Amino acid sequence: MSTGRTAGLRADCTADSEGRITFRLRPPSAARPRLVLALRPKQGRPEEKSHTLDLEPWGDAGEFRAVLAPAPRLAEGRWDAYLLRDPDAARERLRPGLRDLRALVDGAERDRTSPVAVRVPYATKDGFLAVRTWLRTAHAEAGPLDVTGTAMTVRARLHGAELSEGAAVVLRLRGDKGTVRSFPVEPSSGRAVSRAVAWADLAVEAAGPRFWDAFVRPAAGAPLIRIGRILDDVADRKHVFVYPRVTAEGAALRPYFTVDNDLAVEVDALR
Repeated sequence: MSTGRTAGLRADCTADSEGRITFRLRPPSAARPRLVLALRPKQGRPEEKSHTLDLEPWGDAGEFRAVLAPAPRLAEGRWDAYLLRDPDAARERLRPGLRDLRALVDGAERDRTSPVAVRVPYATKDGFLAVRTWLRTAHAEAGPLDVTGTAMTVRARLHGAELSEGAAVVLRLRGDKGTVRSFPVEPSSGRAVSRAVAWADLAVEAAGPRFWDAFVRPAAGAPLIRIGRILDDVADRKHVFVYPRVTAEGAALRPYFTVDNDLAVEVDALR
């Protein structure tokens, strides 16, 4: 629960390359202030997880600081930030101040081990502070996506896994796990994936939009690894990275990033 008292209360934060986030704010009239991160539940569900950090005096200007350490790893999702002035007080939603995310910009250049844990502070659509988190056994970080009139070239780098015999880029029809398109890749590159996917192979007949989700299968029989773009400072890519729509086999196709920053392809009948 939040109150209206924090309309102007903002928290600055700094993220480092190890997953640590330092929060700084000046809470008014707070005896034992704490910062609470609450995992946003699915619509209609109650809140189930939260993580509380002590706010300690820092400097001589009434500033307090809390540090979210790399461990324990937070569950994947969106964690809303609140101020708790004392144990019996109502939580108050925080707004974002300065966000220093420079250490995250080139995060895709570092190899990650399993599990792959990522945290990105961001401003919500309604102007509050939250932290977007990902926690995956392995991850395929999407690189530049080339789109032509006949195909798209998918590039990715594996983290927490390596390629071996039987590796492939896999497109799976959402809602129908039995419908897949598999495109073999050479395992000699170790972690790097590059594969052209023809639009004609993804054109499907449907009354409404259908969606293909993109994965890498690192070896024959291995679990699929989602392809996405999460290793930088962008919490939400869907409306930022927009690709052109192309036509093939009587269908309109468009690659895009989902609300979870995962790569997918939308297919719809031509109108």
